[in-house]
Amino acid sequence: MTSLPPFASDNYAGTHPEVLAAITAANDGFAVAYGDDPWTARLDTRVREVFGAGALAFPLINGTGANVVSLMALSERWGGVVTSDVAHVNTDENGAPERVGGLKLLPCPSTDGRIEPFHVERWAGQRHDVHRAHPGVLSLTQSTELGTVYSVAALRRLAETAHGLGMAVHVDGSRLANAAAALGCSLRALTTDLGVDVVSLGAAKIGGMIGEAAVVLGPSDAPVVPGSGYDGGAWRAAAAARVPYLRKATMQLASKTRFVSAQLLALLGEPGTPVGAGTATEPVTAEATAATAVEPLWWRNAAHANAMAARLRDGLHTAGVLDPASTEAHAPAAGGGVRVTRPVEANAVFATLPRVTADRLREQARFYDWAPGETSDRVEVRWMCSWDTPAEAVDAFVAAVADALP
Repeated sequence: MTSLPPFASDNYAGTHPEVLAAITAANDGFAVAYGDDPWTARLDTRVREVFGAGALAFPLINGTGANVVSLMALSERWGGVVTSDVAHVNTDENGAPERVGGLKLLPCPSTDGRIEPFHVERWAGQRHDVHRAHPGVLSLTQSTELGTVYSVAALRRLAETAHGLGMAVHVDGSRLANAAAALGCSLRALTTDLGVDVVSLGAAKIGGMIGEAAVVLGPSDAPVVPGSGYDGGAWRAAAAARVPYLRKATMQLASKTRFVSAQLLALLGEPGTPVGAGTATEPVTAEATAATAVEPLWWRNAAHANAMAARLRDGLHTAGVLDPASTEAHAPAAGGGVRVTRPVEANAVFATLPRVTADRLREQARFYDWAPGETSDRVEVRWMCSWDTPAEAVDAFVAAVADALP
């Protein structure tokens, strides 16, 4: 029987009260189905304010659908998608991009979930080989499945590399809000301003109930790379024209779209409200979270989740339970304590610890094993914080870790 909130996934969190209120407000009377409603119209306006003129949002039912529809919209039938080996589209979609989208995934070895331009360049030789899947899209996960964040400069280099090779750029933004809050920048700064073509915009992990969106960024904002085959304006216009049909064909078009749009509006803010560029220059701390009350709900929720992960990491250090070799640079384990294995940059803490300790902890709070540890008696686990993880629960969990160690 667990006694603490789960640290297994930010999907375990409930729906934020402001989102619930927005759903209730949308449940007033009749509205045209399939997105021809006032809430979706306001969402279109808001998305242009947040992501730039010409951006179009297409509400969908879930994140897998948002990724598959986005990738299909950017791809030819014989296309391939370059991505990280640990990207969600590669490891946790049950082959949906391949089964539903008919796309070949081209995974690259990553470091802490991030890939580099040379990983993209290695596929350049296959672009005109009829025997190989045509690498037409680069898909990046921000923040990554390992809780790390691509810097603005790193994303720019990757996007420029992909465009120079004639490839479009997709961002799996299931946790894009967490990345933006960690970097102290706007959603636009991580997408439109860097040349990203399509974003799968997450909602469920930052306080939504059901629903995400595929956001096709504005054709007028797209770069053109002469000689590469990449014409961003034409590609984005084509993607925007395809998504409505792909959304229906992949069973992602909600008849009562207004309820998905209402959630996204609650998170992004109604048209005319501050966009939420953020002010932090470092990952948001628990103390800084109190200063974000004027920011949109997505920022406030993401900043809190990030702050709780940082509190967990710092609490382990303060409690003296970290292994002496614990670093964020993959040092070998040197004892029986807890070792943080990945940089804590968003809302996840990855650590190795004795298996017996992990089993004892799971009696109080649910979490997932991630990978084998340094030795057979250790395991790497993931501790995930969410928008409603209480600070006192983090502190209690740290104390439980200390008590559970041999």
